[in-house]
Amino acid sequence: QVQLVESGGGLVQAGGSLRLSCAASGSAFRLYAMGWYRQAPGKQRELVAGITTGRSTNYADSVKGRFTISRENAENTVYLQMNSLNFEDTAVYYCAAKLYGSSWLPDGMNYWGKGTLVTVSS
Repeated sequence: QVQLVESGGGLVQAGGSLRLSCAASGSAFRLYAMGWYRQAPGKQRELVAGITTGRSTNYADSVKGRFTISRENAENTVYLQMNSLNFEDTAVYYCAAKLYGSSWLPDGMNYWGKGTLVTVSS
């Protein structure tokens, strides 16, 4: 079973930056597609950014040009660099992993971390 632990969330002023990290257990990290998702109060969980085993990436339109997802397989870690943050980015951010499937919908992910809260002040 894969365990995922997020870190790096916190309070940040609008226009600022944060870098989230997701540490994964096990030796098969390089075989997993990884994604960052977020959920704000009263809203559905949504994909923020995904990265495949081949390092192909996928971003929500709302974060393109501002966020960057990357992975370091040797460290069993996936990152989300978030720049130019705004109030609408406020949410709990979750790291997720899957071994197979073509969809980035939340239901397509097999493993989830507990989340890290990002709060952007105006």
